[in-house]
Amino acid sequence: MRITQEADYAMRIILALSRRGEGVRLDAKSIAQEENVPQRFALKILRKLTKSGIVNSFRGVQGGYAISRAPKDINMLDVIVAIDGPVYINRCLESAEACNLNRSKNCMIHKELARVQGIINDEMKEVNFEQLLNE
Repeated sequence: MRITQEADYAMRIILALSRRGEGVRLDAKSIAQEENVPQRFALKILRKLTKSGIVNSFRGVQGGYAISRAPKDINMLDVIVAIDGPVYINRCLESAEACNLNRSKNCMIHKELARVQGIINDEMKEVNFEQLLNE
């Protein structure tokens, strides 16, 4: 498992929007400059975050982007899943068909990887953006 650069940028974008507070708008250019993210890449990320419901987008002169809920209600896993999709530390955890031996239901390695994945997901759920703002 590896968190992509895109997910890293997305977390920084959410942190920037969280600093302003729920519903406070910031334009894409300002976000990109503040977080040192290429603007075209920031726009792509913001589209994914909007589609996932983490961010709201507003058109027009007073447009921009704002977090859709309080920073305490957005966690790291939310953002990573919005950008990269579900977190899987091994492809066999994504689907039983991905198991080379076709025995994911009774495979000890599969069971242990699933346990570890659960711990990772739970830990990422515990880290919210309000906590990050207060560090």
